[in-house]
Amino acid sequence: MTDIAHSVASDISGGAELSRSLKSRHVSMIAIGGIIGAGLFVGSSTTIHAAGPAAVFSFAIAGFIILLVMRMLSEMAIALEGVQTFPDFARAGLGHLPGFISGWLYWYFWVVVVAIEAIAGAQIIHGWFPGIPELAIGIALMAVLTAVNLMSARAYGEFEFWFSSIKVAAIIVFILLCAAWAFGFTSGSGATFINLTQHGGFVPNGWGVVIAAATSTIFSLVGAEIATIAAAESEEPAKVISKMTVSVTLRILIFYILSILLIVAVVPWTEIVPKQSPFAATLGFMGVPGGKLIMEAVVLVAVLSCLNSGMYVTSRALFGLAKHNDAPQWLVQVNARKVPARAILIGSLFSYFALAADAVSRDVVFSFLINSCGVTMLLLYLMTAGAQLKLRRKFEADAPERLQIKMWFHPFGTYVAMAAMLGILVAKGMDQGASQELWLSLLVALAFVGGFFVFRRGKSSAA
Repeated sequence: MTDIAHSVASDISGGAELSRSLKSRHVSMIAIGGIIGAGLFVGSSTTIHAAGPAAVFSFAIAGFIILLVMRMLSEMAIALEGVQTFPDFARAGLGHLPGFISGWLYWYFWVVVVAIEAIAGAQIIHGWFPGIPELAIGIALMAVLTAVNLMSARAYGEFEFWFSSIKVAAIIVFILLCAAWAFGFTSGSGATFINLTQHGGFVPNGWGVVIAAATSTIFSLVGAEIATIAAAESEEPAKVISKMTVSVTLRILIFYILSILLIVAVVPWTEIVPKQSPFAATLGFMGVPGGKLIMEAVVLVAVLSCLNSGMYVTSRALFGLAKHNDAPQWLVQVNARKVPARAILIGSLFSYFALAADAVSRDVVFSFLINSCGVTMLLLYLMTAGAQLKLRRKFEADAPERLQIKMWFHPFGTYVAMAAMLGILVAKGMDQGASQELWLSLLVALAFVGGFFVFRRGKSSAA
């Protein structure tokens, strides 16, 4: 183990260890499931409405940024033996304070996502069974998936494997149906690729809008880093992570870019309604029986998948913080199945409060939670990029043999990713409709900075 990895590992307290029960197939599907969610099935409508057929480039730009980040993670995960939890890369490269901030920001982001997904799932089921209150459905969904995560990492992995498999199968079927229509095999009127240029052109609103749309699109693509956390509980972490970058590339190209391209080839982009599933609209346009219900079911699976993953991630993030003395030590406990049960229950408790807040005042409390985590992942990715630059210099000088996977076009690839992410943050700050997300996220980050000094001072006083 390198001195860098040792310095991070030596900061760990407590002897509790997580299991290594996840298989390679689990981690692969967890990586896929981390990105494919409601952002693709529903949120993509906003991008298409804004950018027209050129929305495919908005997704390509955002996907390229995520791909660069994942390559950085792969480089560090292989080089830093024993250090594979996502927030710990910032700790290894930048120090204790960034590690504390990244760990807590990551936990905060995902507990809010868990609550959001529980509400989204409750809304879908409530639409099917209007007699059942949304709050009751949300609580039930939380309870079921909390129980799944308490069982074992293997139970979480199995559920996520099948959730992700359903999503992938649905997208593949959708792509095949759309391709048959677009090429004229089933449309009855010949190929429909003319839709790409017929309604105002391929770039109807200009390239500036296409680039601006990427700023919102990137938030539907975050989540692939979950695989680095899951890989730490797999039988062969290094081998699993080494394959991750290729899988991310294929996922972005096939599941996002190809499906969006076929949507705008089948349906005139002017008929896509924001905040309504373009997948459902496309199935309806092609006359697929029960298309709306089918897509609602797929979106529900996607929501449950993200909820399941969110429960898993929040518990591991909190467990990792406690292991580094950045959270109460009673959280460094695992049950007989080597699951951090206390960390899982704390995360679920926060989400129950968020569900209650949504029921009482959706326009105030829960709106704050959503907006305050809006750009959190970009802040985390920026710290990851900074850590990669610093660690790369150290490894090249002291242990070049550990760089089995390297960041592309170093250091320019990292600089490009950082510049793109900073550009998105600036665009957020200048957009009156989205600037609140930036400022509230920065406020939460500053709160955690203050929490670091309060927490460390309390520990020093106790000592």
